[in-house]
This record gives sequence, structure tokens and C-alpha cells, in this order.
Amino acid sequence: MVAEYDHTLLKRCGDDVFISAAVEIRRPHLVSVGDHVAIDTGFYCTVAAEIGDYIHIGPYVTVIGGGEGLLRMAAFTTIAAGCRIACSSDAHLGAGLVGPTIPAEFRDDVTFGEVTLEVFASLGTNVVVHPGVTLAVGSVVGSCSLVTHNTEPWTIYHGVPARPVRARPSQRMLAAARSLGYTEFETS
Repeated sequence: MVAEYDHTLLKRCGDDVFISAAVEIRRPHLVSVGDHVAIDTGFYCTVAAEIGDYIHIGPYVTVIGGGEGLLRMAAFTTIAAGCRIACSSDAHLGAGLVGPTIPAEFRDDVTFGEVTLEVFASLGTNVVVHPGVTLAVGSVVGSCSLVTHNTEPWTIYHGVPARPVRARPSQRMLAAARSLGYTEFETS
């Protein structure tokens, strides 16, 4: 039997959830997890998180941003191995000192922004996402890309910075979600 994270530490934890014991969730009281979720070894999270149903977070994913950060993952979303999601970032423009241990009155400007993966959105291996980005319904970002702006629905992105490369078909995914009893996403 594989060791698991203590689900009772979380704000909410649904059914059929596997969270590796080898994760670090700094603010578990701010993390809600839906049903049918797998979170692999090495997940490191310092922010509040709302994780929906049928989610997979691959190994060695980092989500940073402190107590003011928020990650939202709607149903049927995935984050592949090695992704880095920043829900806050120091400006590094000389307005002050940089780092979370610096007292507020001496800190550089900090950008805070919720990162959202809307239903059916996915991140490929080693993608980096900046604060305030929303991955629209059904959008997917290819491996080793850098996401600095919101994406468009049902579009595939790739590159540094990530750019649209083609449309992503939706019919089979919507049909599969309907078969699992999910219908509220079809208007998106």
C-alpha cells in the first residue's frame, strides 16, 4: 500500500482521492479537493486551492504565491509533471527588496493573481504560468511553454511565450463528460 497525505488536514476532500504522502501543502485548511482526484509525489503548494472533480496533478508540480494566492481547477483539468504556477510574483524593478521574508514596507511591488484552469483545460509537462492567467475552457498548453496571458477556448498553445497553434476539438470530451453526468459545462 502506498502512503497517502492526511486528507483530514484539508478544508474539504471528496471521494476517490489519492494524494501522495510525499507532497507539501503549506495551507491545507485553504485547500478543497473534489471527487476522483490524483495528486502525485512532489506537489508543492503554498496557496489556497479549489480543485474540482476528475483532476490529475502530475509529479513535481509547484504552485506558489503565499496566503494571498489562489489556484482554481475546474473539472476534467490536468497539470502535467514539472509545471510551475505562480500566483504571485515580485516585480524585481527596484522599488524595494525582494522575497517573502522582507517586511512589507521594504518590499518591491508584488503582483498577485489567481490562476484558473477552466473545465477541460490542461498544461503539458514543464509549463510555466504567470499570475492572473485564466486557461479558458478546453484550452491546452504544450510542454515547456510560458503562459503570460489568458488563453482562448478550445485552442492549443505552444511556445515561449505561448501562442495559439490550432483549434482543439471538443465534441468527444463533452460527450464523455455527459456520460459521467456532467452537463453544466456545455454552454461554455
